[in-house]
Amino acid sequence: MQILADIDEAALASHRARNEFFWLDLVAPSDEDVKKLGALLGLHPLAVQDTLAFGQRPKLDVYNDQALLVLQGGIDASPEEDNPHPLVEIHCYISGDFVVTVRRDEFQDLTRLKQQLSSRGPMRSEQYYVYRIVDTIVDSFFPVLSGLDDEINDLEDAIIERPQKDELLKIFKLKRMLLKLRKAVTPMRDLFAREIETIASLAGLDSDSHDYFRDVYDHLLRIADLLDSYHDLVSGCTDLYLSNVANRQGEVGKQLAIVASVFLPLSFLTGFFGMNFTWIAGNLLRGAASFWIFGIGSMLISAGGMWAWFKHKGWIGED
Repeated sequence: MQILADIDEAALASHRARNEFFWLDLVAPSDEDVKKLGALLGLHPLAVQDTLAFGQRPKLDVYNDQALLVLQGGIDASPEEDNPHPLVEIHCYISGDFVVTVRRDEFQDLTRLKQQLSSRGPMRSEQYYVYRIVDTIVDSFFPVLSGLDDEINDLEDAIIERPQKDELLKIFKLKRMLLKLRKAVTPMRDLFAREIETIASLAGLDSDSHDYFRDVYDHLLRIADLLDSYHDLVSGCTDLYLSNVANRQGEVGKQLAIVASVFLPLSFLTGFFGMNFTWIAGNLLRGAASFWIFGIGSMLISAGGMWAWFKHKGWIGED
């Protein structure tokens, strides 16, 4: 199989005349290039119109012996929640004679696949190459999910250690990221659940195509399950954050209550001595020893007694 990177009329005509299967991968083509491609390969006008517009939902449109398969691929980044463009839209024109992929952005996974398929190796069937392209696009979500898994684990550790507002902001970013990925993966999963037979029955693809595309469907099921589990984990992070914040507030409130309780008898004693200072000074507190014993000593004993009582009840010290 030959891989083409631009619209070469002579090369396309030669491959079609010899009935040789080829892959044409176009990156950011102009509208004129898309229209020209449609004329050269006899693509349906509605399919060409979709590629001119882009912004399509994952879908499969079959036109006689050709089909337009719209897929979304995942773009890995670090950190994942700050990735401004986590998805790339790819239009795949599938036929028994060729496969054409059109995208507006670079997609390293397909670039690596072209390098792998360009190296010399045994010739494979047409459905194998179609499968490899579709499978590469679908599997591009796994590195993204792996990065999200690590970030969710780090987020949980940070929340348990000491929750901050930054963690709450990260939770919201992860939720938005997971929502974007689910909007892309769920339609593709449903598409392959319904249309495996349709894709496999395209002219030129052998009967064992079902096995190839069933494998793609299995991968989409795994990705969808992982997204659901990650969504539950992020929601759990929200509950964990709110719980830890409430616990911290309760701990601060307990500490303030202990301090206030310790100073309560001290306030009473100082108030009592202050109101009766003349009588006490004339009858009880005679000399420095009496001041330290009755005055300061009573406050120290009351504060120490309160502290010992709190310690006995387990309100202070280690949990």
